Amino acid sequence: MPGPRGPRGPKPKIKNPGKLFARLMGFIFKKYLPACIIVVICIFVSVLANVQGTMFTKNLIDDYIVPLLKTGSPDYGPLLAAMGRVAVFYGIGVISTFAYSKIMIYVSQGTIKNLRVELFSHMQDLPIRYFDSHAHGDIMSIYTNDIDTLRQLISQSLPQILNSAITVVSVFVSMVILNIPLTILTIVMVIVTTVVTKKFAGFSSRYFLAQQRDLGKVNGFIEEMLNGQKVVKVFTHEQENIEAFDKINDELFESAYNANMYSNMLGPVNAQIGNLSYVLCALAGGVMALSGFGGLTLGKLASFLTFNKSFNMPISQVSQQFNSIIMALAGCDRIFSLLDETPETDEGYVTLVNAKEENGKLTETHERTGLWAWKHTHQADGSVDYKKLEGDVVFDDVDFGYVPEKIVLHDVDLFATPGQKIAFVGTTGAGKTTITNLINRFYDIADGKIRYDGININKIKKADLRHSLGIVLQDTHLFTATVMENIRYGKLDATDDEVYAAARLANADTFIRQLPDGYNTVLTGDGANLSQGQRQLLAIARAAIADPPVLILDEATSSIDTRTERIVQDGMDKLMHGRTTFVIAHRLSTVRNSDCIMVLEQGRIIERGSHDELISKKGKYYQLYTGKTA
Repeated sequence: MPGPRGPRGPKPKIKNPGKLFARLMGFIFKKYLPACIIVVICIFVSVLANVQGTMFTKNLIDDYIVPLLKTGSPDYGPLLAAMGRVAVFYGIGVISTFAYSKIMIYVSQGTIKNLRVELFSHMQDLPIRYFDSHAHGDIMSIYTNDIDTLRQLISQSLPQILNSAITVVSVFVSMVILNIPLTILTIVMVIVTTVVTKKFAGFSSRYFLAQQRDLGKVNGFIEEMLNGQKVVKVFTHEQENIEAFDKINDELFESAYNANMYSNMLGPVNAQIGNLSYVLCALAGGVMALSGFGGLTLGKLASFLTFNKSFNMPISQVSQQFNSIIMALAGCDRIFSLLDETPETDEGYVTLVNAKEENGKLTETHERTGLWAWKHTHQADGSVDYKKLEGDVVFDDVDFGYVPEKIVLHDVDLFATPGQKIAFVGTTGAGKTTITNLINRFYDIADGKIRYDGININKIKKADLRHSLGIVLQDTHLFTATVMENIRYGKLDATDDEVYAAARLANADTFIRQLPDGYNTVLTGDGANLSQGQRQLLAIARAAIADPPVLILDEATSSIDTRTERIVQDGMDKLMHGRTTFVIAHRLSTVRNSDCIMVLEQGRIIERGSHDELISKKGKYYQLYTGKTA
């Protein structure tokens, strides 16, 4: 049997469990404090009603049952009345228990809903860097497994803990009133139970944290394999994947086995210690009652033995809830770690607005005019300047690294005047896509400056900056929605006619109308029922309907066959007309008509010029285009 450290070494510990618990309670109280107060009151009433009912057992036996046994003509009226009062006590307890249980279901489901909302809202503010460095399946595990661990904690474990705490205090006071020697014996057995619980808890808590971590790994692996099934089949990598999955699944089994083994053993062990306590008190109490020691009567002994069970039961119940408590705290650790991730910062104050020009002067308007302007509000005096958005982009000695210690772009200088088509070519990993990621500030540069219409892009609000850019990525993503809704994603208020026009411009209209429901065909599984080329055409249509002043085409036609590419190219040229366009292409035939072609190698621009100029130089571009050496 694996020991507490396991074959893979020591398990991680939950850091600051008290702080995690306090933070969770703060989150709950923020929305549900009145409901929680009612729950506490109901628990008090429930516990006190049960304690009062148990305490009344002494009077029931000593004052009613025993005298009736000694009389020849018993009158059962007072006994029935007394039993009715006991029933009332327990009835109040049942009603209170039902009330707080129902309220806690409302509180737990509401808290989980609010937590999911806060997680999702916070996730929208995280930088691309976070998603590039975390497995998507592991993030999904936070939304599902980790969130779900809180449901049982809030709806069952927390009320049980509070119930147990109140029960222990009230029962202890009642036992002291009934008999002090038997109370001391009970306390000794409780200490034994506490020591055992602490020992098992030390082993179990580490494994529950490891279990949640390993569960995230398994989910992440499965999500990767689902997305890459075609690649797996093509390279017949099924057996290797099974072996890799077996390995991480074994790790999950090991952590889950140890966590649940120690947790599940805890309840039965504590229950047996509680039974031993009950037997010892019954033996000692029987001797004391028969000898008349300490004034212990039969009624007092019966009440005390019931209290003994009631005193040990909360500890046993808490130990049985230990599983969910530790799992929930482990889940909280991962949930709050995501919530504590630093959101994408934005110190920009220049915004993008619709504008119109009157007498040579730009003014802001709420109508979409097709004319955009940068709105610069001066902090000193509150005055406002407007600058026409033209699409002039300049890189000035830009350095960048995905990690500070490894720079991947070096001294990049480039300029794109309005309406120019700039192409980036080079071998894989040369830094082409990285440059476009810097334009829309998916990442921030390490050194140098990027100016957009003469404005440092750090001064432009990121949402406005990205709103001015139309991007068609190499990896197209289509949402579970209709074709029309997917195209309209580029402009949510677009009319149907605008959607049709954008589709025709991208040459997607013909194949869309051949789909089962045309533009109302629902796409699922990232458009799995479409070819890669068709998906790419929809992405181009989505960029077209946004009608942005600057376009970034990252291998936008890479998945389209040569014949379709020729048909689409005319539409692409119409889309690019009058716009500053950055094109990344491996297929060099698509960039021949670019105003400027920049050749990158190892993060540096080594050549720049038109197609004819670069061919005449017989340098790197010549080698890439012709496959020949100079």
